[in-house]
Amino acid sequence: MDEPPPPPSQDSDTSEESQWLDIEPDTENISVASLFDAQTFPTLPEMLEHCKQQHNFDLRANLRRLQLDFFGAVKLVNYIRHHVQNNSALPKQILPEDIEDERYLKPVLENDAVIFSLDEILESLGNLDTADAPASELLARNKSLEAELESIRESFANYRLTVEQTLDQRWGVDDGPTTPLQSKKKDSSGYYFESYAAQEIHETMLKDSVRTDAYRDFIYENKHIFKNKVVLDLGCGTGILSMFCAKAGATCVIAVDKSDIIDKARENIFNNDLSEIITCVKGGIEDVALPVKEVDIIVSEWMGYCLLYEAMLPSVLYARDKYLKPDGLLVPSSATLWIAPVKDEAYLSEHISYWRDVYGFDMKAMQERIYDEVRVEAMPKSSLCGEPFPFKVLDLYSTRPEDLSFTADWSAAVGDEITSFHGFLVWFDNFFSPSRTNSLPEASTTPAAFRAAFPGNVAFTTGPDGAETHWKQGLLLSTPEQLSQNIPASRRLAGKVAFSVHSDNARALSLRVTWSTEHGGSSQDWELK
Repeated sequence: MDEPPPPPSQDSDTSEESQWLDIEPDTENISVASLFDAQTFPTLPEMLEHCKQQHNFDLRANLRRLQLDFFGAVKLVNYIRHHVQNNSALPKQILPEDIEDERYLKPVLENDAVIFSLDEILESLGNLDTADAPASELLARNKSLEAELESIRESFANYRLTVEQTLDQRWGVDDGPTTPLQSKKKDSSGYYFESYAAQEIHETMLKDSVRTDAYRDFIYENKHIFKNKVVLDLGCGTGILSMFCAKAGATCVIAVDKSDIIDKARENIFNNDLSEIITCVKGGIEDVALPVKEVDIIVSEWMGYCLLYEAMLPSVLYARDKYLKPDGLLVPSSATLWIAPVKDEAYLSEHISYWRDVYGFDMKAMQERIYDEVRVEAMPKSSLCGEPFPFKVLDLYSTRPEDLSFTADWSAAVGDEITSFHGFLVWFDNFFSPSRTNSLPEASTTPAAFRAAFPGNVAFTTGPDGAETHWKQGLLLSTPEQLSQNIPASRRLAGKVAFSVHSDNARALSLRVTWSTEHGGSSQDWELK
């Protein structure tokens, strides 16, 4: 029989073990670079202590003092490294406005271990905030939180009151003002700016090729005007117009918006490597301080339904008077409002008569306020039963805020085959001129004629004879008593059209149209809320 093999020798075990011990451990040596000099440290705490002892700078204390989030902390680190790299002195105390620039999001050092450790630092600060903060700071913070809570409570109370009023009006039990809040003019600015924080509204506007192409074409076809210029983009939204201007050669673009969409604009600008050119500023133009004294160009997409709905134009006029250079440009430069009588039996059948017989039921309750409110519709050109009339031209270089409430004459010839009409249609044309001296077209000038009149001109219409835009047109339907009105024997309708700010909503509109009839005059009011 074969003998069993001998047990392994002690020498063999020792040899094998020594081979394993010779292998280097699989660990990574981390090197933390000092914020202020060329020294490096094996751990972050050692580096932070070095900065405190040798350079009298406490990173943790500054993060706590400035109340920075992660991105703010990144900016602070890169702000310090940028100054040290360029041998420029840091201020005695770093302020929030010192680190606002988006370029400080870009790391100065590749694989900066300090930035990689910021989450850990900020988390530790969160645990120490109340313990380390002085009593005065805690009292101030508590006061701020109480004020914020009171603001939220007031907003909720106003919201609840608005809902109650709406329901009371709908069910016919509105007994008039019952609280001081009801007697106050409704401030819709909060809701207005909140609505522009939603993605859907910006998607709709960006996909409106008539709108967006007009701005892009004007900016790109007039790059010589934007080259090396300072531009203000008022109501910047997603930042698309700001990025057009930057690509056209502007050296500085200031993008301003009061809505939270400014945060998305800042990301869009950063992701397209334009942060060194475009600066985002959150707030109303009347409230913020721009980083420049004056600008060469103001670009803004301020138009609303029937042109003046949403009341953004006064902010553009404010910016014009405060920041635009005497020879500066406004984009767009002017706008023209049009009105025409309409007659559309198919529309009445589908949207009015329809409710009188819905699967055999009379649902006339659904017609509530159908004759009191401006309906935003894309109407076919065939619905016009008279000549369009340009009743108002706004020259943005000379228009004043008080000019936005007005009464203007209008008239329209009606064809012999037309015997009645159903209401009116209102729309606007927009004009972009690279020259102040050639910026104002005649009232009846069409966009096509304006584009052909001067190199670099751009224009578009929101009317029924052009491509549909998200503005569509404003349809003003006559009341049942006035529907199918007789046309005067003169075959001409004439009267006045008035625009004014709505009585209880500063961003809404009230419209009134008067016109001649076979039996005299008639008038009607509509709301656009």
